[in-house]
Amino acid sequence: MNYDLITFDLDGTLVDTAAEIAEAVNQALDQHGLARRPVDQIESLMGAGANALVRRLLVGHASQGLTPQVADAVVASFESCYGAIAGTQCAPYPGCFKALSRLQAAGVHMACVTNKELRHARAVLRRVGLHDFFATVVGGDSYANKKPHRSVLRNVAAGMGVALSRVTHVGDSSIDVEAARNAGVTAWAVPYGYNAGVPVALSKPDRMFDDLAAVADAVLEAGVS
Repeated sequence: MNYDLITFDLDGTLVDTAAEIAEAVNQALDQHGLARRPVDQIESLMGAGANALVRRLLVGHASQGLTPQVADAVVASFESCYGAIAGTQCAPYPGCFKALSRLQAAGVHMACVTNKELRHARAVLRRVGLHDFFATVVGGDSYANKKPHRSVLRNVAAGMGVALSRVTHVGDSSIDVEAARNAGVTAWAVPYGYNAGVPVALSKPDRMFDDLAAVADAVLEAGVS
C-alpha cells in the first residue's frame, strides 16, 4: 500500500534527546535543592511531555516534604532550563537526514507529531537541521489532547487533507502505537528509542523497522500517490 502522509514522533524516533532533557531536569532539581537523577531513570519516564516527565520524577521526592507549590516551581525551572539548551546537546539518529531527504525528494508529505511542547520541538528540529522536512509540526500543547488520544493524528490528517487509510505514524514507544491505533492509521515503530525499557515490539505495531532508512525503503518501494 502506498501512503500520502508519514507522521514521525520526535524524541527517540528522529532525534536522540535523552541527554539534554536529563541535563535540564537535573539543572531544575539543583535550583530547588533536590537530588539529581541518573539519565536512565529520567529516560524511562519520557514520552508524555516535559510537564508529565518532571512530575513523575518528583514522586520520588515525596519523602523530602515536596509540596505541590515546589513541584510547580520545579516544572517552571525545567521549562526555563530546557528552553536554553533544547537542540544543543542532541543529534539525529544515524541515517535520519538521508532517509527524510529521500522521502522529501520523492514528494512524500511528512509531519512531526510529538508530545514535547511545540516551542521545544521546533527548537530541536531547527537546531539539528530537520525542521524544513515537515509540512506540519505538532506538539503536546498544540491541541486539547496529546498522543495517544485519537484526535491528534486525525487532526493532522484532516489539516493536510489526507484520508486516515493513507497515513502511517512512525514512533518508538507504546504511546505512538496506541496513538496510531486510536486514530485508525497504520502503526510503524523503530526499536531504539524511549519506551521505559520495554521493547516497543511488545506493543505489536503493524511493522517494525531497524531504522529510518528501512522506513524510507518501505515507503518508496510502495510508491507515492
